[in-house]
Amino acid sequence: MLASLMATFRTPELRKKIFFVFGILVLYRFGATLPSPGVDFRKINECVDAANQGDNAQIYSLINMFSGGALLQLSVFAIGIMPYITASIIVQLLTVVIPRFEQLRKEGQSGQNKMTQYTRYLTVALALLQATGIVALAANGNLLQGAGDNCDDGQFLADKGIFTLILIVLVMTAGAILVMWFGELITERGVGNGMSLLIFAGIAARFPAEGKQILQSRGGLVFGLVLFAALLILIAVVFIEQGQRRVPVQYAKRMVGRKMYGGSSTYIPIKVNTAGVIPVIFASSLLYIPQLIIMVTGGGDGTGWEQWVQDHLVKTTDWVHILTYFLLIIFFTYFYVAVTFNPEERADDMKRYGGFIPGIRPGQPTADYLSYVLSRITLPGSLYLGIIAILPNLFLQIGGGGNALQNMPFGGTALLIMVGVGLDTLKQINSQLMQRKYEGFLK
Repeated sequence: MLASLMATFRTPELRKKIFFVFGILVLYRFGATLPSPGVDFRKINECVDAANQGDNAQIYSLINMFSGGALLQLSVFAIGIMPYITASIIVQLLTVVIPRFEQLRKEGQSGQNKMTQYTRYLTVALALLQATGIVALAANGNLLQGAGDNCDDGQFLADKGIFTLILIVLVMTAGAILVMWFGELITERGVGNGMSLLIFAGIAARFPAEGKQILQSRGGLVFGLVLFAALLILIAVVFIEQGQRRVPVQYAKRMVGRKMYGGSSTYIPIKVNTAGVIPVIFASSLLYIPQLIIMVTGGGDGTGWEQWVQDHLVKTTDWVHILTYFLLIIFFTYFYVAVTFNPEERADDMKRYGGFIPGIRPGQPTADYLSYVLSRITLPGSLYLGIIAILPNLFLQIGGGGNALQNMPFGGTALLIMVGVGLDTLKQINSQLMQRKYEGFLK
């Protein structure tokens, strides 16, 4: 491991890429702490601290996970990377619905460039819409609802004039576009996926402050147990993330001109967690939509369905919340895998190039076999995602943890994202080291 690390920094090209990535991440974190014009940064920090201890702490923790705390602070990069992620998911899902998108996906690099352009346009529209909604909530005093009377009336905005509000919206939208450009620069000129690394940086930025909060409020013993549990979960996540089912594929020999092609054996790798962390994000977002509606409409008077939502769907220690969250993750895992993995298309590609699965006839029988394997491996993958995501909630339910543990960043979605991004980045560094005949990180 140490020899591989030294080899990485001894390679000028690879060293330059790594330092470039670090530089972009530093700029990203600087923009995440830079307040937008017209925002009282000291006042809003006090309100954010109070909100993270209030009744809506869990929903604020979900928001902070993807922005590193920048959104609630109304910073320049407050919107962060979420508009681009949402746009990418929408465009990917539309390939199943819109024939034009499906055609572009099959056109190779030129079609991919066109779909990337559509994703950028949609990102700008979503960033403008999200920035407008966030500023409207801040102006109405509903952004940090439950943080206290001094925060509910929006006192952290120095001026609520229309010009100031428009200026804040434009700054946040421009910040989201700049973050999107940062991510593309990392992907093009650095190492790893740029968007994923920006999310990684936002999550990692929360660790010191929230770890300190657990240490101060719960004591050294609980903090040590949390770290030990996080280590065990980390090992289990790495083990399962690396797991895959390898479907053997044999290519028959064929003559093309005067050359002989084929006759090789390979496999189709189907990961246990084919869907990644997307189902967890979908389930989290859907679960908190009722509470967001209450916040936007200025409700929350403690009567009727609003109180039921607060007590059962938002409260993470309630069994209704835990069970609903778990079932939503399983549903979205099957849904996302069905959208992104097309057995018929894989079977047609194999048949076109003379490939077949030993013992399975080409064509529809191959597609049926791939569907069978995919359904069998998706079940443990969905259960794994659901269990990892609800582990912090179960700890709170069983141990009666307070607000300090409610924002625990060492489990659930945050850990899944960090492990996935870390493994993917290490694989890319490893492949570049192997090209230069160095021994890689992953053995």
